[in-house]
Amino acid sequence: MCGIAGYLAFNPIGREAGTAALKQMCDSIAHRGPDADGMFVDPETGVALGHRRLAIVDLSETGAQPMSSPSGRYCIVYNGEIYGFLDLRQKLIDLGVTFRGTSDTEVLLASMDQWGVRRTLELAHGMFAFAVYDRQQNRVVFARDRLGKKPLYLGVKGGHLLFGSELKALRAHAAFGTPEVDRRAQEQYARYAFIPAPLTIYRDVMKLPAGTMVEVQLDAPPSSAEDLVTGLHRFWDLRDRVEASRADRYADEAQALAGIEDALMSAVGERMVADVTVGTFLSGGIDSSLITAMMQQQSERKVTSFTVRFDHDATNEADHAAAIAKHLGTDHHEVTATPEMAFDLLQTLPQVYDEPFADPSAFPTLLVSQLASEKLKVVMSGDGGDESFGGYERYARMMAMERISAKLPGPAASVLAASPAAVTQAAATLLKPLAPASMRDQITPDRLSKVAAIARHPDFRSRYDALFTLWTPPSASDQGLFRSRALPHGLGPVDTMMLLDSELYLPESILVKADRASMSVGLEIRAPLLDYRVVEAAWRAPDTLRYDGKSGKVALRRLLDKRVPKALYDRPKQGFGIPLNDWLRGPLKSVANDVFTSNNGTFDAVDRAQLNKRWSEHLSGSRNWGPHLWVVLMYHFWQQEWMA
Repeated sequence: MCGIAGYLAFNPIGREAGTAALKQMCDSIAHRGPDADGMFVDPETGVALGHRRLAIVDLSETGAQPMSSPSGRYCIVYNGEIYGFLDLRQKLIDLGVTFRGTSDTEVLLASMDQWGVRRTLELAHGMFAFAVYDRQQNRVVFARDRLGKKPLYLGVKGGHLLFGSELKALRAHAAFGTPEVDRRAQEQYARYAFIPAPLTIYRDVMKLPAGTMVEVQLDAPPSSAEDLVTGLHRFWDLRDRVEASRADRYADEAQALAGIEDALMSAVGERMVADVTVGTFLSGGIDSSLITAMMQQQSERKVTSFTVRFDHDATNEADHAAAIAKHLGTDHHEVTATPEMAFDLLQTLPQVYDEPFADPSAFPTLLVSQLASEKLKVVMSGDGGDESFGGYERYARMMAMERISAKLPGPAASVLAASPAAVTQAAATLLKPLAPASMRDQITPDRLSKVAAIARHPDFRSRYDALFTLWTPPSASDQGLFRSRALPHGLGPVDTMMLLDSELYLPESILVKADRASMSVGLEIRAPLLDYRVVEAAWRAPDTLRYDGKSGKVALRRLLDKRVPKALYDRPKQGFGIPLNDWLRGPLKSVANDVFTSNNGTFDAVDRAQLNKRWSEHLSGSRNWGPHLWVVLMYHFWQQEWMA
């Protein structure tokens, strides 16, 4: 795991000046690779490739980058890990290839020599983003892994193509010039709390979407980032793989469980290969508990596990994590998150997330990453289980809302959504006795208003988009990401949500959160549930092994049953968040109020009158608007850090 940065000048450059410019870019992301740096500058072609190294596999100089292929045709800077690379290495040895060292980078380059860049992408599995200079074809190829675990930004600025693992690397080059905010990206952020690829917060800068590559000919410079977007090619398409997997179903549940278990055990085992110790994040939930159990099952020593504790019952899972750690026999560590820590990190988060990002769980993710990085360089996580195995609680909520929508006409829902608190309170009082006992506590005036606001939309896709929408920008004209995304035909509602989340929410929110938090402290996160073979196995399984109509992750629960007593993990999902609503009314109230009531406290994509109304309702306790308010707060601090 590392950081990469560089540029294409498309003209000859001076070696000294070109190297100095590249070093500035690399230094800006030194946190991603604190062990070493490396630079390649070709003065004649104007190609500059930089690398910051976090040494994990082959700690010697033979694993250093930039690295050239055996033939000398290719030169690469690469961020990530190729899993199962030892098998690929053996195939190459059988073909007569010799290796200097033991790194996966060297195997990747030898594969390119043997089969070309595109075929190598199809053969390799793992997490990666790279830039590879092809001397023979006078081009540079950029690529990002199948599911978008590793980031890659490309910008066309001042006659240069700039690239890097983070936006701050691009901004470190003089050609970047004065930053200009992209209004489309700003609106998407206000709506969803993240900015979806290929957009970025800056004009003429794009992020490479998951599973894509783009070739840039050195004699045909792109005139804008839109040229790069137009030139994108997919080497792997989740939608195609979902269709293929659904057409090749396992024969029955037993075969499916065996297939999923084999794929996941293999994925965990491959991710334990490193020349440093590998630990795990253990929240106490199903996903992280299963990954930790499978790690311990394949390890000859105690696995080191980490979690975050909150002094708030609704978000604290530390006791459950500790009990599972004791059962599995891990070496367990925890850090306690306090409101004071959140206040201190308000200034840090915009530096870590260098474009607007408003997932509140970024805070505990950063804390647990800091804790883990004091002891290790690599940890595993349970990311990816919810999207492939139907684990999000919102799937059950959406199906319940669909039943409500069928009985509640759109106009009636619109009236209820706009009704004052007294009306929604009366409605909640009437509805509670009619609901199942397990759901009665969830029927509150606040939730009823939000359900009505979603139910008033005309179709399922637009209702799911409304579930994600925090602010509707006044000038927004698009139909919404979750409504307009093209999907295979024949998907049911739950499969539709899972695929949309896998293509949008996972790479643009979950994986952004994990990558930036961990790499800000030089920590690599590996996610076995995001192995594409595990994902494909999940889609081959009967629906009853994912979401059975009541709960999700049925297959993962059954696999965990074999390793951990059900009493230790069978409880409502709590999520890895913070008590945001309470903190905004308490320790964060003063700073939030200063932001929301100042002239600089909002941006064009958020209506100020609506912001004032929501802040007032939140403070009174009549409504919970925590995630919505967090979007505005995080944009403010990002703006202070990067646009002041």
